[in-house]
Amino acid sequence: MNVKTTVNWNSVLAGFAKQRGKLKDAQELFDKIPQPDVVSYNIMLSCILLNSDDVVAAFDFFQRLPIKDTASWNTMISGFVQKKNMAKARDLFLAMPEKNSVSWSAMISGYIECGQLDKAVELFKVAPVKSVVAWTAMISGYMKFGYVENSRAEDGLKLLRMMIGLGIRPNASSLSSVLLGCSHLSSLQLGKQVHQLVCKSLLCKDTTALTPLISMYCKCGDLEDACQLFLEIQHKDVVTWNAMISGYAQHGKGEKALRLFDKMKDEGMKPDWITFVALLLACNHAGLVDLGVQYFDSMVNDYGIAAKPDHYTCMVDLLGRGGKLVEAVDLIKKMPFKPQPAIFGTLLSACRIHKRLDLAEFAAMNLFNLNPANAAGCYVQLSNIYAAMKKWDHVARIRLSMKENNVVKMPGYSWIEVGTVVHEFRSGDRVHPELVSIHEKLKELEKKMKLAGYVPDLDFVLHAVGEEVKEQLLLFHSEKLAIAFGLIKVPLGTPIRVFKNLRVCGDCHRATKHISAIEKREIIVRDTTRFHHFKDGTCSCGDYW
Repeated sequence: MNVKTTVNWNSVLAGFAKQRGKLKDAQELFDKIPQPDVVSYNIMLSCILLNSDDVVAAFDFFQRLPIKDTASWNTMISGFVQKKNMAKARDLFLAMPEKNSVSWSAMISGYIECGQLDKAVELFKVAPVKSVVAWTAMISGYMKFGYVENSRAEDGLKLLRMMIGLGIRPNASSLSSVLLGCSHLSSLQLGKQVHQLVCKSLLCKDTTALTPLISMYCKCGDLEDACQLFLEIQHKDVVTWNAMISGYAQHGKGEKALRLFDKMKDEGMKPDWITFVALLLACNHAGLVDLGVQYFDSMVNDYGIAAKPDHYTCMVDLLGRGGKLVEAVDLIKKMPFKPQPAIFGTLLSACRIHKRLDLAEFAAMNLFNLNPANAAGCYVQLSNIYAAMKKWDHVARIRLSMKENNVVKMPGYSWIEVGTVVHEFRSGDRVHPELVSIHEKLKELEKKMKLAGYVPDLDFVLHAVGEEVKEQLLLFHSEKLAIAFGLIKVPLGTPIRVFKNLRVCGDCHRATKHISAIEKREIIVRDTTRFHHFKDGTCSCGDYW
């Protein structure tokens, strides 16, 4: 090998340093460098960190370096940060003779990743140089912790506003972080404020900045504003089309999603694998089983796009909800790769709808084997299927097994945003300050609903208790509590938007149709599966979900 200068040696060494499993080769090459410089040492340090699960060896090498520059310190600090050893990272950071923006960004990002937001804030405030990376990390952190504490999310928005005011151009990651936070919080008001900030900045015509706003509006239940924004974007890329097609799919507007796909093709835009996930979802929510199968086949045969696990999950859901459970199982067995837990979770949900106990047990067994550490959802689904079929002895066995294995069921809850405050409710809630007026509203609604023909579906009370107790339990389900609160607080003419962390129950679905007619209000409910738009006694899902 005709390598003469240290720069040449470093270039070859860098090639090894970018690949895992090449540490021995890198070490042998490094030892041959006649006069290694600081770059040589930094490359070797990076290589050790890349190939070691333990930072001790890297730190030992770092301490023995005859020469160090800022990049050496930053590399070692990043190594500790990646291993979430923030105490060591901080010690090194404080000892560092000269810090740059990379140093500060690494520490701030590390604290965010480790859940130590207050320490990140402390560093961010005193940082003499703040890169876009640091700003983005802080915004992401505020939005992440905003899931628990809404005021934190508002702080994230203030930071974004400050960032733009200082002339620092947010990147796609900054905007995506804050909008993703708005979506998870279901905070439409925060999302609208971000939209205003974007419109007043240089990003007002930037497709990359505007597209996440479409997703935010869709996920927060405002399909109308999402459509309007989509029409206003002059230069649409495939991500923009995918966002709108997905939005229509989530809201059960299957035909609109498919028409938009046709328009996308007419305008010469080539679909990608995400486009077909959205199309399959649209067919699923509209009950278009045969058409969904056609799209799946077309994706592979006409567009040359290889089916991914997401496509198979959509197909199993499509076939399963359509009652073609045997075909769904056959598809799983023919998959070219090992099924993921989500596949069997989807099959288990379909088995509950169609009360196929044999296939439910098959799906549950596979779920337990694939993902025993996260078996809570599987236990609950199987228990619910047994309860729906009045197999109380089997329910008792499942619950005993959960107790013995310390499996904790995820509690169901619903939430609603009123003004800028998010109100959360759990079934049988006893802590909300306005619970008395909420209960009064629900009891008033119950009388009116029964006069309109509503009969509580007691099959959705999965406990062996008396009918009167079952009716009371159903009446105070979390989504009904949130809807009643919305009826009290949300002004007439404004849709009531409720969000739930689990699938909406059948009785709540039926009751909400009656409530929409009685109160003459539009009620939008998002569960883990889709959006339901209730108006004038009907639901956009057509009772297929």
